[in-house]
Amino acid sequence: MLRIAVPNKGSLSGPASAMLHEAGYQQRKESKELVLVDPENEVEFFYLRPRDIAIYVSSGKLDIGITGRDLLLDSGADAEEILQLGFARSTFRYATKPGTAAGVEDFGGMTIATSYEGIVAAHLAESGIDASVVHLDGAVETAIELGVAQVIADVVETGTSLRNAGLEVIGKPIMTSEAVVIRGTGADGEDPKVQQFLRRLQGVLVARSYVMMDYDCRVEHLEQAVALTPGLESPTISPLHHEGWVAVRSMVAAKEAQRIMDDLYALGARAILTTAIHACRL
Repeated sequence: MLRIAVPNKGSLSGPASAMLHEAGYQQRKESKELVLVDPENEVEFFYLRPRDIAIYVSSGKLDIGITGRDLLLDSGADAEEILQLGFARSTFRYATKPGTAAGVEDFGGMTIATSYEGIVAAHLAESGIDASVVHLDGAVETAIELGVAQVIADVVETGTSLRNAGLEVIGKPIMTSEAVVIRGTGADGEDPKVQQFLRRLQGVLVARSYVMMDYDCRVEHLEQAVALTPGLESPTISPLHHEGWVAVRSMVAAKEAQRIMDDLYALGARAILTTAIHACRL
């Protein structure tokens, strides 16, 4: 069986399980379950701490895993990302009290508090900065107020919590992160079971990004309508019983669907419908 690591808690857990369910895999019903066997799909899921997943995968005990790019890089594990999943996006940045520093070039001799010691140490080394890094598990904003550090490095979404703590973001982002599928570095990239798993997840990503659009159109306006809805290969065109009209079916980007419907209506198209796509293979 294919052995897959899945986050057991945190911001990665729910979306990862939802995506796996959409891809046709069984998922646990209770958070206490640590292992779930899906015999129909020949997969065994292991629910682990997100920070530990890269270590397990790099050891070869598990074939692949879902975790955050930040956690993968911070772990230093011998593993690599093979598919971006598009959720749990975040930006990793430095922050400090106003007037302390303008950028990373001013960090020399300072202490930086973070939950991601590996990422910060590597970034400082790449920047040629000699600074100390202290590891804290969460709530790093208080490190400056308590005198543990002069700078913090943490995940920043809106920046509200930093402003509330009297801090400001400085310098360029250290990195951007999102949920990714990983495997051990040098693992067999052509493993059929892994490839099937990736195709299923890619199918979910596409299904979430597109809708199926159907509409009726006058023949004389068909070329203009098709230009609006070119589809992936080309639209499906079917003649209607009413002479001079055709039915068109095409995949369109979900975020563009409303605008395209407006343009089609203005062109004279009618019976314009969109339906969700639950799964696909391209």
